[in-house]
Amino acid sequence: MSPTFSDKARGASRILGTGRCVPEEVITNEDLEKIIDTTDEWITTRTGMKRRHKVAEGEATSDLAAVALRRAGEDAGIELTDLDAIIVGTASPDMPFPSTACFVQQHLNLPGIPVFDISAACSGFIYGSTLANSLIAAGQFEMVAVIGAETLTRITNYQDRSTCVLFGDAAGAAIFGPSDGERGVIAAYIGADGNLSHLLNMPGGGSREPATHETVDARRHFIHMEGSEVFKSAVRAMESSAKRAIEIAGIRLEEVDLLIPHQANVRIIKALTSRINIPPEKVYINVQEYGNTSAASIPIAFDEARELGIVSEGSVIVMVAFGGGFTWGSLVVRL
Repeated sequence: MSPTFSDKARGASRILGTGRCVPEEVITNEDLEKIIDTTDEWITTRTGMKRRHKVAEGEATSDLAAVALRRAGEDAGIELTDLDAIIVGTASPDMPFPSTACFVQQHLNLPGIPVFDISAACSGFIYGSTLANSLIAAGQFEMVAVIGAETLTRITNYQDRSTCVLFGDAAGAAIFGPSDGERGVIAAYIGADGNLSHLLNMPGGGSREPATHETVDARRHFIHMEGSEVFKSAVRAMESSAKRAIEIAGIRLEEVDLLIPHQANVRIIKALTSRINIPPEKVYINVQEYGNTSAASIPIAFDEARELGIVSEGSVIVMVAFGGGFTWGSLVVRL
């Protein structure tokens, strides 16, 4: 049974500002047609994706994350020196250690504050946000930055037609500060099932399979995924976690103004929204532009929704994610 949302944490924090960073280089479906046996029609029909973005040569996850956080600080109208902690959710860190958050701290010249990564794959932003809210509720910190950042093109196997069309690079950030009353995080729910870790992972490079000529030749240092099994688990887990978070929040589905699901695949999103029974006009989808950016997908979509005026003060937003591990989670926020 996943942990429930304590009364102490309810409404402890609110999101003060958001920001995103998307690389300039674009990989279109037509580009992929040139390097692998696929078509624009095949990709669009099965994933809903048209484009995904790719980092420049020499650019790393922390570079995107630092820009996204700087923009979130500008949006919040705060100095980043006011931050008490930085949490980065990523499945594609700059290096195994130190944490990508340490490099973000270095980029932004913010020495002294605690910084660390969360490895929950596509659920990283939800996990990080849940932790940030709890730390603020406990009185440990007042202002915490949460970043979802990925450079998945670095670990994408472009010889695997079933996965190479999916992934892109980007970063999204949110700054959490004390709630001012009704506005803020009103529910959070996270969970995991490590028994299914074999269905979505990057097997090479860790202590179980250290890098060797054999692991490199076998392409073990790229994303491996059992697509059909991941699809079924993703829909079930996101449905249950979204419903559970809404229940914890004590609101009705009709009160939800916008659902922001992890942008993994348009078929997963449509299956999820059908099972939740939420109208399509209340669901934010931008997978066509970015592909699957893992931990970055939800904060990017949230930042875009705010920028476009789709949500505003008083709006109730449900964010729900599912990722390797398997991990899952949902966050309900009132702006």
